[in-house]
Amino acid sequence: MHFLYIIYSKQSNRFYIGETQNVQKRVLMHNQHTFKNAFTTSAKDWQLELSFECESKEEAFCLERFIKRMKSRVFIEKIIRNPSVLKEILNKK
Repeated sequence: MHFLYIIYSKQSNRFYIGETQNVQKRVLMHNQHTFKNAFTTSAKDWQLELSFECESKEEAFCLERFIKRMKSRVFIEKIIRNPSVLKEILNKK
């Protein structure tokens, strides 16, 4: 199983979207700055806002790219409030 995840930092007031097999471990890695020069090194208070289970890595990556291309905080907040939007996106693929 793979997951699409959205994390939020109050410190930087930003969201980050990613995909992984282990969400809890990945959030910890972001907070420990395991990924040098990455977007998430701007803060140390990343909190999980959404974890969405996908059937494959490709599906999770497809959703990640779709959300990032939207470049919309409003859209991200909509997804967090109503994750079924992600199913609709996958159904339209």
